[in-house]
Amino acid sequence: MSCDHGKHPAEPPPSGTGPAPGVLPTALVVDDDPVVAATLKAVVSRAGYAVRVARDGSEAWQALQQAPASVVISDWYMPAMDGLELCRRIRARPDEGYVYFILITAMGGKEQYDRGMDAGADDFITKPLNLDELRARLRVAARILGLRRELKRLEGLLPICSYCKRIQDGAGEWNSLEVYITERSDARFSHGICERCYETVIQPQLDSMSGAP
Repeated sequence: MSCDHGKHPAEPPPSGTGPAPGVLPTALVVDDDPVVAATLKAVVSRAGYAVRVARDGSEAWQALQQAPASVVISDWYMPAMDGLELCRRIRARPDEGYVYFILITAMGGKEQYDRGMDAGADDFITKPLNLDELRARLRVAARILGLRRELKRLEGLLPICSYCKRIQDGAGEWNSLEVYITERSDARFSHGICERCYETVIQPQLDSMSGAP
């Protein structure tokens, strides 16, 4: 296992992953090798997660029944239940919150990745572990989970002022609809006048300026 033992400063907690302010997002490390599990736990904790550890897929599945996790980092081959079956079970729970699943494998190749993707894995790490690569994968996980959370918010009920039509964001700030959407998507606005507003607002103003009856 390629483990870099240099000291890395603690990273800020990943944003947008779902927990309330001041509460760390949760991660579940699953590996039957205690040395690998301890190494993963240390790296993931430093990345800003509250980490639990399970020794195999069966133990991990039981842990998820007791408390959810935002991210699962699991070895592929383990006794009792392997990582692939654990991933399938997690994906079979459509009513639960989304879990970002990182699968650890000692074997690369298209066939392995295809099997993992079919089971529902989001990302892969190959052995021997590269801890810098793991940190990068965790940053990607935070971004993806943040986007999913924002999308869910947009699909739900948005608080909007009855008078000025501004929208309240997650921080409690009131923003115009244009600002709210522009900050959360690639959408850009072009301004025009709809037919109704032209007939009820613009045309009367033009008529009054021209002296038309």
